[in-house]
Amino acid sequence: MTEAHDPLRRRWLGALALGGLLPGFAVATPPGAPAASARLLAAWQSDNDHRIGLIDLGAGQARVHRELLVPTRAHGLLVEAGGSVLAMARRPGDWLVRWHPQSDATQWQWVEDDRHFNGHVVASPDGRTLWTTETDRESGQGRVALRQARTLRKTTEFATLGMDPHEMLVLPQRVGDVPAGSLLVANGGIPSLPETGRAKRDLDRMDASLVALDGGSGRVLGQWRLRDPRLSIRHLAWDPVSACVGIALQAEHDDPDARRAAPVLAVWNGRELVTAHGQPALAGYGGDICARAEGGFLVSCTRAHQVALFGAGGQWQNSIALEEACALGEVAGTWWAAGRLSALGGGGTDRASLSTDLPAGSRIDNHWLAFG
Repeated sequence: MTEAHDPLRRRWLGALALGGLLPGFAVATPPGAPAASARLLAAWQSDNDHRIGLIDLGAGQARVHRELLVPTRAHGLLVEAGGSVLAMARRPGDWLVRWHPQSDATQWQWVEDDRHFNGHVVASPDGRTLWTTETDRESGQGRVALRQARTLRKTTEFATLGMDPHEMLVLPQRVGDVPAGSLLVANGGIPSLPETGRAKRDLDRMDASLVALDGGSGRVLGQWRLRDPRLSIRHLAWDPVSACVGIALQAEHDDPDARRAAPVLAVWNGRELVTAHGQPALAGYGGDICARAEGGFLVSCTRAHQVALFGAGGQWQNSIALEEACALGEVAGTWWAAGRLSALGGGGTDRASLSTDLPAGSRIDNHWLAFG
């Protein structure tokens, strides 16, 4: 593990040593209040800090159940089989943390000085291995690091055949010629300045792709690109009904009209990437994606203030209004979408049937996941 030698790391580790790590706390449900209908692991921002935690969604309101202060804005989240969770800093990030909500125990890992984290971590089915998307600071090229789950330490790494790798997905079954257990990686393809990791440049050189890798050796099993090179491939969701992968897209066109009208979804069926069809203009920005219980996908269109519903083949079906819609998750057949001030939930219909206010002062980040 890299020594914490920069000021941010020194301040943060000093706070931990002095007890500055904020303990989680339980919020009791008042007598007669409705029981929570979902518990989600989320990341959020307030005016002064950044946190991850467990949020209970109930009838008309949501409550923070337990929470943890983190050094900077969190992005990708993972619920582990034993009840612990992993959270990673938003790119260009330098920290990864394992948190045990019941005991508040934490385990921190800082990225190596010549790399930065790209916001996502995924685990092998047996829980022994973790993969993290990273960027080589000198070359700007993408890497997937293989890490021991127990220690969080890197054992090896391999190239992603592109820049700006983002979310990953372990295939639960064979899709086309790609075997079960393969690692799918979303190469966002956006060149950026190494010192910031977020300042975009030379967008005419964009090269987004979906890559299938052997998760142990890094052997390339396939690579797919969209016809439109200005569509960045960001987030992934597995649909077990159709055995396809949905991909949330973010448009980077110079022409504002082309950007507004761009598709926010692509579907990978093992052979090709197919973009959404029949879709209205949704500002060209897909913030998050999850599968629908009946098959198909939901994409949060943050800049259009909508949650878009698509069939498994990419056919647009409907949109539901939600201010700054972003985080999406599924709990026992019900999807939940977080917006700026409230969350919506629904089942097998094209309308939201549940609504709840989010905790005051919290701004939910891109992702949340079912917990427990």
